[in-house]
Amino acid sequence: MKVDFHKKALALVAQMTIDEKISQLRHDAPAIERLGIPAYNWWSEGLHGYARAGCATVFPQAIGMAASFNTDLMEQVGDVIATEGRARHHEYFREFGKTDVYQGLTIFSPNINIFRDPRWGRGHETYGEDPCLTGEMGTAFVKGLQGNHPVYHKTDATLKHYAVHSGPERLRHGFDAVVGEKDLRETYLAAFRTCVQKAAPASVMGAYNRVNGEACCASPTLLQTHLRDEMGFKGYVVSDCGAVADINNGHKLTQNDAESAALALKNGCDLNCGWAYRSLPEAFKDGLVDEATITRACIRLFEARLRLGLFAKDCPYSRITTDVVECPKHRRLNRRMATEGVVLLKNDGILPLSRKLTVAVIGPNADSRNVLLGNYNPMPSKYCTILRGMQEATKGQVLYAFGCFVDGMMDMRVGTHLPNLRDDAICVAKRADVIVMAMGITPSMEGEEGEVNDDWKGDRKSIDLPSVQLELLRELKKTGKPIVWLNVSGSCVNLCEVDASCNAVLQCFYPGAEGGRAVADILYGAVSPSGHLPVTFYKDTAELPPFEDYAMAGRTYRYFQGTPLYPFGHGLSYANVACENLAVVRKGKSWKIQLTLNNASQLDSMELIQVYLRPEKPKPYDPIRKLVTFKKIKVKAASRRAVTMELPEEAFCFFEPNGHELRRKDPMVVEVNGQLAGTVCDG
Repeated sequence: MKVDFHKKALALVAQMTIDEKISQLRHDAPAIERLGIPAYNWWSEGLHGYARAGCATVFPQAIGMAASFNTDLMEQVGDVIATEGRARHHEYFREFGKTDVYQGLTIFSPNINIFRDPRWGRGHETYGEDPCLTGEMGTAFVKGLQGNHPVYHKTDATLKHYAVHSGPERLRHGFDAVVGEKDLRETYLAAFRTCVQKAAPASVMGAYNRVNGEACCASPTLLQTHLRDEMGFKGYVVSDCGAVADINNGHKLTQNDAESAALALKNGCDLNCGWAYRSLPEAFKDGLVDEATITRACIRLFEARLRLGLFAKDCPYSRITTDVVECPKHRRLNRRMATEGVVLLKNDGILPLSRKLTVAVIGPNADSRNVLLGNYNPMPSKYCTILRGMQEATKGQVLYAFGCFVDGMMDMRVGTHLPNLRDDAICVAKRADVIVMAMGITPSMEGEEGEVNDDWKGDRKSIDLPSVQLELLRELKKTGKPIVWLNVSGSCVNLCEVDASCNAVLQCFYPGAEGGRAVADILYGAVSPSGHLPVTFYKDTAELPPFEDYAMAGRTYRYFQGTPLYPFGHGLSYANVACENLAVVRKGKSWKIQLTLNNASQLDSMELIQVYLRPEKPKPYDPIRKLVTFKKIKVKAASRRAVTMELPEEAFCFFEPNGHELRRKDPMVVEVNGQLAGTVCDG
């Protein structure tokens, strides 16, 4: 059944007065009772769970899900978030006759900004540093959120923060991200383009900052030229919350909220999260914006509400009930996603652990619920910390010591004597066969502006581990016991000393409500690790350009000239899977990659195939290499699996310094999982 929602929206909006239309352009849209239109709050969050509205399934933080490189799982996660969001939304509406902030169906997710610099505090909300990975994971998530019904959306997905947005957090309300045309199109707009064209998201959110002088929420270049004209976006644009007022308060491009509101609306920002559009009546009265522009935005917004079935009786999603929230099926999916997002960085053979061993679990992140959750999260009613997960998973003895506070400062605030914590950890370690250190950082040490680190506003000055953790590591090393390091963080941490001192290192990110069980599954070998890094792990930020510099030269695996500790895409396994019979062959106008995965071990394994392209004779401005496609495949124990993948057409597209996209005809080298597959040419 086809429904013309545009026609329905036209008819509905035609009945509104100018003041009524203006009132519907803000995130807390009031009711229009005479037309039977209830109030609606557009602001809801769903980054890795239906957030800030009570209990719901808490999946791993976005960066942890990106480490899975599993688009099928990503789409399922989006579907679960939408399902639970539907249940909670309708429950609130039935109970109170309205919904409030964080109780709606218009989800302000996913965050598909490029994690260009590890100091950015919000990088853990993203899918990492690569445009291909980000675009594909974002596409899958959007499809899951919006559903596959032929008429209605399950929820609306909102791509954010458009565009060129990745810190500094402390400057974001007035910062001008100056970026060249090549980097703009190749890096900062690429994932948006992929998601818009492959998943048709309902919405895009404009960022706080400026790009090359234009405020993102009022930029004709970004909103019209790139988004609508070039990408073909058909949905509505919403501002980041408070960003329209920043046009005058922070960027100083206008004199007041009325001028900012008019500028944003005329240039394509349909919905204001914030307060600036309350000044639209003044802007309209003064002739700064006309009724046709107001009407255009209002129609777009009511098309969206109609497509969500908010005025319909036949929308099947409205019948979803709250028994789905945190149900066993959703928790099983959560555990699987968490398991696939754990990255084994180093292993000298100590892992997997024998269940007969006595294990000393030491560290402030071992029994912490907060490090499971990340940010923009629901509150789980059921959760499992790393310590509890290990206790559940083994019949052996699991000892525990807190060891130290994450940053070494808490002992002064609560009166705890730090040497006592260290002494206890040493005593516990000596009674064990192996030490598992649950360390790293926390969501309170990296985040959004104003949330953490008052002097740094959410970003990190350094990627170094707190010195107190390394001091404890050195003391425990003296016991002679083998050490497994569990690094909990949302971003790159300097693990050079950890890598040199420990027998095994795992990157756990912020693994969600089932994170403890997922980590235990990996440690004890119930599952072979299959996560891979979605970001480069550098040795020091001294290797990087200044944080405020948005040029990509010297950043991420595509342009970094140094040697990282752990590269993008790195991830080890317990299984012994070889990539054999690797070849690239021409099939008509396309190139196929053919290979066989040979699992010589007795373990089932989820194997990631990563395909990179690089020019045989690169130009000075070319990326060193770029990920062009990837696929996660299950290979059963002691079996072979033949795989065929196609090089996407865009693999041959490279950008000139002026931003011109050029299909290159010169030879390209294809690498698959570190092996040379062959050379290809377009055309």
